[in-house]
Amino acid sequence: MYKFQSLKDHVYNYIAQQILEGNLLPDEKINENKICQELDISRTPVREALIQLASENVLENVPRKGFVLRKLDSREAAEIYEVVGVLDGYAATLACGKLSEKTLKDMEFYIESMDLAIHSGNYEMYYKQQEIFHQLYLVECGNDTLIDSLIKLKNKFMTKNYNLNHIMDLENVLQETNDEHKVMLDLFRSNKNSELEHYIRSVHWDPTKSDTEVTN
Repeated sequence: MYKFQSLKDHVYNYIAQQILEGNLLPDEKINENKICQELDISRTPVREALIQLASENVLENVPRKGFVLRKLDSREAAEIYEVVGVLDGYAATLACGKLSEKTLKDMEFYIESMDLAIHSGNYEMYYKQQEIFHQLYLVECGNDTLIDSLIKLKNKFMTKNYNLNHIMDLENVLQETNDEHKVMLDLFRSNKNSELEHYIRSVHWDPTKSDTEVTN
């Protein structure tokens, strides 16, 4: 069913995209006037979106400075991984058995696209492809509240800091993550609900991996 997008939602998504593309950096002040001008809207929906992002701990409202982008610390990142692992695993079990052959083929296509993005060093493309990969099964779980909760939690990782020691380290991390996507797809295809849930929770969203700050 089509879900109407309010002006606040439009601004929220716009700011989220700016963060994902690296146009907004941690501790950098959000320019409200610039957003109003670029989207040609009033200040009210902009403030509403900023307040929502602050309530989700993506932004921080600093006295005498305004809204700034927060940087996740390692403890908070690990805690979010734990919760996302539980919710994402549950969503996958709800979707398992409902996925059409076309959807499974689409998931396979995006896995191959992620491999290509990794090998070509196009990490922003990798991120976009993996986001679609996860969306393909999330939309089939049939629980809008669950989907919304996952999106809000994952948004906390919008400030992706690929600050590993070497580019080769990053490539290895992303390749390992995409290999996990391949295992997930095999489990979806064989309808192994319990194994899928456990794998997503304990392996794909293993909290010890949160230090890499790479979106899964």
